[in-house]
Amino acid sequence: MSSCNASLRLMRNRILNNLNPLQIGIAAVSILILGLFCYAVNFSLSIPILLLLLGLYLKGYKAIDTKLFLHFGLLLALIVFVTYAFLTYTSISALYIPVAAVAMLVMLLYNDLQLAFVMSFASSVLVGLIAGNRLDLMIIYFCGSLIGAFSVRDSRTRSELINAGFFIGIVQVLCVVLLNPSAEFLFTKEFALNHLRALFFNGFISAFAVVATLKIFENIFGVMTNFSLLEMSDFNHPLLKRMILESPGTYHHSLFVSNLSETAADAIGANSLLARVGGYYHDIGKLDKPQYFTENQIFESNKHDKLEPSMSRLVILNHVKNGMELARKYKLNSIVSDFIVQHHGTSVMHYFYQRAVSEAQEGETVDEQTFRYPGPKPQTRETAIVLLADSVEGACRALEEPTPTRIDETVRKIINNKFIDGQLDDCNLTLKDLDRISATFSRVLSAMYHSRIKYPEKTNGYTANRKKSTEENSNKS
Repeated sequence: MSSCNASLRLMRNRILNNLNPLQIGIAAVSILILGLFCYAVNFSLSIPILLLLLGLYLKGYKAIDTKLFLHFGLLLALIVFVTYAFLTYTSISALYIPVAAVAMLVMLLYNDLQLAFVMSFASSVLVGLIAGNRLDLMIIYFCGSLIGAFSVRDSRTRSELINAGFFIGIVQVLCVVLLNPSAEFLFTKEFALNHLRALFFNGFISAFAVVATLKIFENIFGVMTNFSLLEMSDFNHPLLKRMILESPGTYHHSLFVSNLSETAADAIGANSLLARVGGYYHDIGKLDKPQYFTENQIFESNKHDKLEPSMSRLVILNHVKNGMELARKYKLNSIVSDFIVQHHGTSVMHYFYQRAVSEAQEGETVDEQTFRYPGPKPQTRETAIVLLADSVEGACRALEEPTPTRIDETVRKIINNKFIDGQLDDCNLTLKDLDRISATFSRVLSAMYHSRIKYPEKTNGYTANRKKSTEENSNKS
């Protein structure tokens, strides 16, 4: 009993801490309007109370922001409208309402099973209440929504959505059979036509509704799903095509960083696809002056040798600013553009800082802060992984003898320096994660830079015979 009271007090404190007077006022007005609407259309007045309690739960335990409340409110309002339209303006059975589409959309958009569970419950209960307080509909749609959310988790192809629709239909049919196990009901034409067919095809209707509306909700909510990330990973994207032609060195560097980031993200359970796409685009700002970056200086000397360290600092700093301008021009999602501004964090440009210190006049001091990137520091695990991969790849490429031991030492030294410098303070990486990332980087880099055997010179038969005859003639003479 004491533990229960403690949990309630904790929830109450979290709710009070996360709500401000404006949010409380908005919530009160919204619940009042919803209650009046339910009363006007003869819906159950328990609907606004249910939504209020769900909102308090999410605010107390998940601490979600107001924007997310609006997103979920829109999805629930749409399913309420669809249910009302089905029951009022059509003769179509309520068993065709695509309730599972709500849970599938939440899972694809936010990749959070707990949020998908809450939305499955809310949408199923709402439809059941509107359809005449039908408990059987609530249970059927709740089970179908859960299986739909589980089926589309980490989906990357449309075929997976269609498969989810099939599983939803099967589970919903199974639910109605278990709710009505009577042989007089199951072996009738009414069951086959009005229940079996409706609930089975309901799964496919939900899947097609998700396919048709997913891109719309991505744009409205400002989020990215795996489908959009896969589209951005296409090398026919204008920015990636420009990198191939205008800065091939940066392009191959970005490929290597993306591979390192994807493998490391997989190792710690982060979003590997997002890390890979972030690796592709993190250095697009170098398209402005590619010749000032070492990876693109193939047949020419280093241009920074003729520049003052302060001028070199400005050129290097500008690749972040230019990258954000290109991101706005090509309308990249903010989730991807975050990699551009965060992949250096507030790190120091050590090479140019050391040059400035060595070239400083007697009594002149060089402020280290002027040689730091503006930041911000990485805010997510994925952006932090790209920061580490970017630093590690450049350092290991500069090694004269990249043996596995030296690579491992370099990787761990760089990651340790980034940790000490505070670049990883704002992300959720743990020490255990950093150890796994280090091991993954070392393994991939060692495989990339492994030594190769020297093959003997290949000679054809004519060359060998000629050489042999020449040796015989010299011996005779």
